[in-house]
Amino acid sequence: MSTAILTGTPVPGSPLEGDLRSLGFDVRTAPDAATALSLLASAPAADRVALVDQRFVGHLHALRLALTDPRFPAAAVTGALTAQPEARAALSAALTTVTNGTAADRTGTAADAPAVRTGGAGVVTEAEQPVTHTVPELPLADRVAAAVEADGTPVQHPELGSLVAAVPDTPADREQALAAVAAVDDEAVRLRSAVKARDGFFTTYCISPYSRYIARWCARRGLTPNQVTTASLFTALIAAGCAATGTRGGYVAAGLLLLFSFVLDCTDGQLARYSLQYSTMGAWLDATFDRAKEYAYYAGLAIGAARGGDDVWALALAAMVLQTVRHVVDFSFNEANYDSTAATAASAEGKEGKAVVGTPTTALSSRLDSVGWTVWVRRMIVLPIGERWAMIAVLTAVTTPRIVFYALLVGCAFAACYTTAGRVLRSVTRKAVRTDRAAQALADLADTGPLAELVARVTRRPARALPGVLPLLIAVAGGAAAVSVAAFGPLDSPVLVLGALVYVVTSGIAVAHRMGGALDWLIPPVFRATEYSTVLLFAARADVPGALPAAFGLVAAVAYHHYDTVYRIRGGAGAPPRGLVRSLGGHEGRTLLVAVLAAFSTAEFDLPLELTLLTVVVAVIALTESIRFWVSSGAPAVHDEGETA
Repeated sequence: MSTAILTGTPVPGSPLEGDLRSLGFDVRTAPDAATALSLLASAPAADRVALVDQRFVGHLHALRLALTDPRFPAAAVTGALTAQPEARAALSAALTTVTNGTAADRTGTAADAPAVRTGGAGVVTEAEQPVTHTVPELPLADRVAAAVEADGTPVQHPELGSLVAAVPDTPADREQALAAVAAVDDEAVRLRSAVKARDGFFTTYCISPYSRYIARWCARRGLTPNQVTTASLFTALIAAGCAATGTRGGYVAAGLLLLFSFVLDCTDGQLARYSLQYSTMGAWLDATFDRAKEYAYYAGLAIGAARGGDDVWALALAAMVLQTVRHVVDFSFNEANYDSTAATAASAEGKEGKAVVGTPTTALSSRLDSVGWTVWVRRMIVLPIGERWAMIAVLTAVTTPRIVFYALLVGCAFAACYTTAGRVLRSVTRKAVRTDRAAQALADLADTGPLAELVARVTRRPARALPGVLPLLIAVAGGAAAVSVAAFGPLDSPVLVLGALVYVVTSGIAVAHRMGGALDWLIPPVFRATEYSTVLLFAARADVPGALPAAFGLVAAVAYHHYDTVYRIRGGAGAPPRGLVRSLGGHEGRTLLVAVLAAFSTAEFDLPLELTLLTVVVAVIALTESIRFWVSSGAPAVHDEGETA
């Protein structure tokens, strides 16, 4: 429930009360601050409450942005302030302070008053004396908002752009404000703001021009973003089913349905922004369903190809591995630099000096962005989700699954090399201080299990003395050992386990130090690439029916756990419980277990069965904890504002 308390002088004929009721508020009137305080105390503790000046003039969407966005405990525009239950105490305290204080008129000096000239001796001819005048008192809502912020509670001030929110003092001011409101189309602004400010070329020019109207259609019929997200998932699953038929008609239908699924995927976020329907459940669905849809479609293509006599499961799994590792590179780099501060070459040596403003890489990037078309080219070549799904859909309809995966692997590999190279150059050329929060985020993204933890404790003292890039090189060496043995070691031999054991030791050494080095953000992607690639290689080399599909399922289940970790950290909720990470074995424990299974499987079909059982265990444990967290009150409202891949 929501309660709005109208304060100040009533304005005959004002539509304000009707606007507030249309936003779901129960409207009450308070002629003075003391009455407002009493009404606030009588409102149910679970209600959102708002103070709104009765003289308010502005767009309905300005009020909607200020008073109904669920992501912020308190928010305000001129003449209107809202507080959710968690900020009610701060609002009550601020309103009490304002009510009990003496509201003295503000005075000023008319320094620019016109000169007064008179005749006669001894008469002042220049009026230089201060002239005291009364400045209108700020609206109660504005004074209370200032008091709330002064008390330490953050108050969100939404960006209104061309929207109007004002409290005019005179009839002339009111007429001027009303004219400003009439000059701007509230609904047009609302539709534009429903679309992400930054998106890919395909999404911006081929989807958003009409998907925003689908979002409005959904809003007017009471549909929620979660319902649209779920519809997008089911559409993609049907597309995967069509691809699994292995027929040309099925492939054409699959491509069309995949594109429609992407339209719905854009619509759910636009609907959330259009109607301000943000929720923790929506955060979880939006954060995970994109990956579920894409990887289910890969599986559908692999099944369809198998029906036609072409086994592309290895390509499907390789595409999933590459795409997931690429995302981890993005996430890890962003978290490492989320709140890092610019340092100086001199301060690194304990001296004073100027802060490093930028790097040659960032300077080149800025120059390229100054040329309009290069911005879109650079966004397209990284193959974000819109371009990627469009490519997959078109190639599915007109070619074969094998060609789809070849194109996907080449495109994603190029995009990964392009983005990673740029980030490495930025990291090595820019001096920066990584905060403890960023270092801890990298440690959480590493997904270290009990075996590597034990190694880290044993080697902590010498590992902390490792210089610069050496921890990363140790992680790379261990990963290379595990992958090389998986690729070339003798099958059904204990030798396969040796590479995994080396990987366990090097992983522990790599994370034994504080992950604050310039390139330490590459360590989590190295771990992801090693674990996933090892599973892929063991299953491919086994050459047993069912091994690769089982490996596909295992990597998908583990990848879900890693994406879940990312979105928790991005939402400020921290990593999953250590108990969950330990129960899943950590990346090094799972890699060792898969190596043991590959080395000691005795019967032909043991490995597919064992991988399937491991998949079930990982999926049940990870999903149970993930669902428990994301439906809890402590889950963050993470949405897709910054994620285009």
